[in-house]
Amino acid sequence: MTIYSLYIFDRHCTCVYYQDWHRTVRPKTAVEGGMLPAVYAPVYPSTNPEDASYSNRNTLASSSGIVVAVNDDGPRTPLPTQSFSPIAQQPPPQTSSLSFDEEAKLVYGVVLSLRNMIKKLSGKDEQFVNYQTSTYKLHLYETLSGYKFVMLSDPNADSLRFVLRQIYSGPFLEYVVRNPLVEMDSRERGIDNEYFRMSTDRLVRGLTVFQ
Repeated sequence: MTIYSLYIFDRHCTCVYYQDWHRTVRPKTAVEGGMLPAVYAPVYPSTNPEDASYSNRNTLASSSGIVVAVNDDGPRTPLPTQSFSPIAQQPPPQTSSLSFDEEAKLVYGVVLSLRNMIKKLSGKDEQFVNYQTSTYKLHLYETLSGYKFVMLSDPNADSLRFVLRQIYSGPFLEYVVRNPLVEMDSRERGIDNEYFRMSTDRLVRGLTVFQ
């Protein structure tokens, strides 16, 4: 079984977190103003030109914190001319035609539409937990506070609702809800932080169904 990606939406219908594993088509950079910061850094639109380039001054520090090498702007010995390798370069990974913010809106729209349809056809007691297409399967877990955990997997996967519940009761409560540095429902920032991302990744990769 293959797990592709994870989306987390808050009660304001906003994507506040994203993570992927076996996704073959990479998400496209979001348009400026289309997504919150602290959701998924690789697709966040950079407005600072220094973010796309390295600083001219680089330092190398020892384990004691003392700077042992500094790269100043003084004369430098010219580097040898780089020769091309006879091995063909790997093509860049394929990128989605949709920007990430549009992709997240479509995922949430599908969840909301199917959930409302099921409630109208089957009654309020019926819950929408997953749906399947020929290429993927969507799994949903919704908390009492209105957060929606959405996971995409290959269509042959069993229900992963228990995985989403584990992410909520484990890493989410520990490194988001109980983290004083994370502003939940702020509408200004997502919930991404190093410990939450690492813990979620470790939990998913540790599953017996993960490939």
